[in-house]
Amino acid sequence: MRVLIVEDDSELADRLCAVLGDAGFIAETAADGDSAAFLGCTETYDAAVLDLGLPQRDGISVLHHWREQGCTMPVLILTARTRWNDKLAGFGAGADDYLTKPFELGEVVLRLRALIRRMGGHADSVLRVGPLSYDTLNARFSLDSEPLALTAQEQRILAYLMHRPDQVVSRSEIGEHVYARDLDPDSNTIDVLIGRIRRKLGRALIHTERGLGFRLTAG
Repeated sequence: MRVLIVEDDSELADRLCAVLGDAGFIAETAADGDSAAFLGCTETYDAAVLDLGLPQRDGISVLHHWREQGCTMPVLILTARTRWNDKLAGFGAGADDYLTKPFELGEVVLRLRALIRRMGGHADSVLRVGPLSYDTLNARFSLDSEPLALTAQEQRILAYLMHRPDQVVSRSEIGEHVYARDLDPDSNTIDVLIGRIRRKLGRALIHTERGLGFRLTAG
């Protein structure tokens, strides 16, 4: 899952990138409001972490711009502003969650996972497709209740498919959501990774829809 971190404090942005990377996210950053407004509408993200106090354009203005342009990604506001009016303005602009500083880095991970899960229409923190399950809180996969060993790239692809069961997902869509914007994997790379996941599953849960992409089903 790709996440945009909009934060002008470079040290905090680096810490967020590190913890999100360890949790399996692809984290990208914007340090000012103009860059954030542009990236949020031109790149594909599964969620955004947005500070309010930004140079060039404040976070509320950025969020208004995203929503006016039809950007529906869930947004977690992360700010030192604790006044009720600030929270009201944030939610009024289209925020999905609000976390005030100081905070635990791990809480950002949990809140983002919950936002992305709910965006896909999943209420339970454990996603299930047939014998396959994905614990979104701990980023753990199981097959027939047994732990499933996957590489980081395989985890990102399978997590994306788990959020979209029975939906056809194209190769380009997978590339947009599981790779950073400065990487452009060719279709063969994604096919190879899908093939590795299939072998580890040991059964036909991921189906190829010729000319369209892949579909994860219960079997």
